[in-house]
Amino acid sequence: MTVTSRTTLLRGVDLSEGLREIGTASVRTSVAVPLRFADGYSTTGSVMTFQGLLDGKEHLAIGLGDWEGALARSAAGGEPPLVRPHSECLTGDVFGSERCDCGPQLREAVERIARAGGFLLYMRQEGRGIGLYAKLDAYALQDLGLDTYEANTALGHGEDERDYAPAAQMLRAVGADRIRLLSNNPDKASQLEQFGIRVEERVTTGVHLTKANARYLAAKVDHTGHTLALPKIA
Repeated sequence: MTVTSRTTLLRGVDLSEGLREIGTASVRTSVAVPLRFADGYSTTGSVMTFQGLLDGKEHLAIGLGDWEGALARSAAGGEPPLVRPHSECLTGDVFGSERCDCGPQLREAVERIARAGGFLLYMRQEGRGIGLYAKLDAYALQDLGLDTYEANTALGHGEDERDYAPAAQMLRAVGADRIRLLSNNPDKASQLEQFGIRVEERVTTGVHLTKANARYLAAKVDHTGHTLALPKIA
């Protein structure tokens, strides 16, 4: 297994040196939004916008379930809130593409976080940070035999250009400096801890395997150490 090391550059600051000072963001708006998914599951989220995020993008934090109670319990030394940073995926989240597992992971995360109390961070970093058009270009290269990481680099991008400094800023802004992280991606935990967010527990998501995404999921396991127990698929 090859786990790719990466150096993140944000506004000229080399975060590989362990620098954790990323500046302060604050909540600018919080509004209740009823959520309903195609399978009928529904809940209400407190959708929060921010000012002062380092990359200037319109990332969101969605408080789900008894997120305020979860913060209070964490502050008293109890179990911290459940949090998932979820990268925007128009094709998967909106159109139900089966080339990835993003849509099912989003659906799963909302329900699990609503039960436990915590936050979904919806990060505007399509295609591992390379953008929608480039992601679709990468899909075309994958159809020619490259895996998801090779396709990104063939286009002149990094394998994964996502930066979780804004996620850490949002968590600090809502008072969640201790979390349980709902993710299979070890890089998310590593980056958040680098920015001063204490990951008390890594909680894996389900395995959303189809014939269309089997090669994609296998690449995540083999190349970047995602914690996915992949069964064989006919």
